[in-house]
Amino acid sequence: MHAQLIEQAQALKARTVDLRRRIHRHPELGLDLPRTREAVLEALAGLELDIALSETTSGIVATLHGARPGPTVLLRGDMDALPLVEETGLEFASAVAGRMHACGHDAHTAMLVSAVHLLNDHRDEFAGSVHFMFQPGEEGPGGAEPMLAEGLLAAGGPPLAAFALHVAPELPPGVIGCRSGPILAGADTVAARILGHGGHGSMPHNALDPIPAACEVVQAIQTLVTRRFNVFDPVVATVGRIQAGTTSNVIPETAELDITLRSLSPASRQRLASGVERLLREIPAAHGLQVEFSLNTGYPPTVNHASGAAAVARAARDLFGENGYLELAAPWMGAEDFSLVLERYPGAFAFIGAAPSGDGPHAPCHSNHMMIDEQALPAGVAMYALLALQALAEA
Repeated sequence: MHAQLIEQAQALKARTVDLRRRIHRHPELGLDLPRTREAVLEALAGLELDIALSETTSGIVATLHGARPGPTVLLRGDMDALPLVEETGLEFASAVAGRMHACGHDAHTAMLVSAVHLLNDHRDEFAGSVHFMFQPGEEGPGGAEPMLAEGLLAAGGPPLAAFALHVAPELPPGVIGCRSGPILAGADTVAARILGHGGHGSMPHNALDPIPAACEVVQAIQTLVTRRFNVFDPVVATVGRIQAGTTSNVIPETAELDITLRSLSPASRQRLASGVERLLREIPAAHGLQVEFSLNTGYPPTVNHASGAAAVARAARDLFGENGYLELAAPWMGAEDFSLVLERYPGAFAFIGAAPSGDGPHAPCHSNHMMIDEQALPAGVAMYALLALQALAEA
């Protein structure tokens, strides 16, 4: 069976690559992806599937039923792109200004579509059903939550397992990377505005300068991270934007800071947000300044269930041998809204290596130079298929 799945996935490669490139050429953002949705539905046409469309997003859940009734497995692929100007030079590079598939969602969607075709050829061999979740908005504002709220993922009963694959330009093509427990971080953002009084740059004593206080806050946040948090439950706080002033001899009225917060546990997540807020309020207050502060709570940490991670490891080794699986030593600090799915259903999120040919380092996800090796796509198709078959066989 394992060799057959790989062979069939390879036979679908041309279809997989073609769909990936068509989606890559026409990237769409957020929750409304009409062209991408239509491409997916067109690629699934002719198969005996139950198709459920999200009423509030471009999400799709296509359900394939086996020969006999049984439990359900969920497989997810995300569909949305990023607001980047592509600079890869690919012949199928983005034709839409300011948009790019820089995180591999085009590949995820194409692999999942081909997995539908592959499993359709095996539908007489399993009992149960497979939900194929084509999700928009992973890069924001979040497409998993509305699809969960609409009940699309639990039609016919809650899934007994849920899996998602994500390409990784850092890993060798086709190698599957996974781990039990946290695999990705929770992500929150802080926007702060320190309020002072402007004045002449030559007479700072007649003003309330927000810039030194902002700089002090930045340094204090880094000290908070290194001195208040256990290194074995790590957090990251990055001031990604600090902006103040217009010219050298004017003290500005305000200084603005945008900060991303990453954490791997609910406790550290709460402590980090509280600690950053305290610094942002109390340091400027010590200088006679006021602060406007807002916290935007984003995706929670992505935490793999032990059973899901074990299923990923077993499937990868069965398909690709012992060297086809990499046990990740530590989580990656990116974030994912598949975390919301794993909060409800057991399963796992895993990476599939897709490093381009040639010497590295290779541009990572969210870079406008990001590329993948399309030779890895059949491996993802076979993995999706085996994860479903494996889970249904063991139910």
